[in-house]
Amino acid sequence: MEQQSVIGIDLGGTAIKLGQFLRDGTCLKSLTIATPQPSTPKKVLRTMVEAIKQLRFCETCHALGVGTPGPADAQGRIAKVAINLSGWQNIPLADWLETETGLPTTIANDANCAGLGETWLGAGKNFKNLILLTLGTGVGGAIILDGHLFTGHLGAAGELGLITLNFNGPLCKSGNQGSLEQYASVQAIRRMAQKEPIELGQLAAKGNREALKFWKDYGRLLGAGLANLIYILTPEAIVIGGGVSASTPYFFPATLLEIKRRVLPSYREGLQLISAELGNQAGMIGAAKLAWKKVDELTS
Repeated sequence: MEQQSVIGIDLGGTAIKLGQFLRDGTCLKSLTIATPQPSTPKKVLRTMVEAIKQLRFCETCHALGVGTPGPADAQGRIAKVAINLSGWQNIPLADWLETETGLPTTIANDANCAGLGETWLGAGKNFKNLILLTLGTGVGGAIILDGHLFTGHLGAAGELGLITLNFNGPLCKSGNQGSLEQYASVQAIRRMAQKEPIELGQLAAKGNREALKFWKDYGRLLGAGLANLIYILTPEAIVIGGGVSASTPYFFPATLLEIKRRVLPSYREGLQLISAELGNQAGMIGAAKLAWKKVDELTS
């Protein structure tokens, strides 16, 4: 008897990653294809459907999970907005994929999927309460409470990068000012240091004083932002992913010191600050976990 499987899909602005997974997290087969340009909803749908056909090499696939770059509705049916994709407003992506593939489908924000992935098979697997922060082009987030992804009654909770860090800080695309994203993202690093994060990491590795000071200051800013989240959520662990996480050895010590300075011990007892483990596979893996949840809902 063949084992049941699901397909997890991470839809990004430049690439679409797909993987077929068993219930224990074993990946049977994976595929990465370019996102069509312009990345209009119907074009992306056609590309995804073709890729699913390529991947679906056994008939035991039972569901699809999809991570999209933006918020989904609370039911996991509609991509409300998809950042870096063309013309995505309230797209019924789950319905479309179900019609095309015949497979039950659910969708979620890509950072939420990354959080699920890290909780299932990555850095967060030993914790039931954690937050994930992805430090990349923007700053995404995910909240895991008692082992479950928390998205709130609108399906949009967990935008941890949009909390206010500086009342009068730089304007944010969200309409906020001085959000954590304006101090912790790749764009913010470019603005503050006039250098790429990877370059600053390389310089720090060579002992460059300016680069080491930059990362110390960066770590303090991140720690101040995390302090707000710790008081609200008291997580067991904070998992840091995204491209900037390559330099965690240079900013984690300052981040931890800032957390200790700002947060009372009773709110951070046993708290661990750790690097994500799954890299750019986290979203695809989390989307597969989402699909397994869908299977369980349908069979219960």
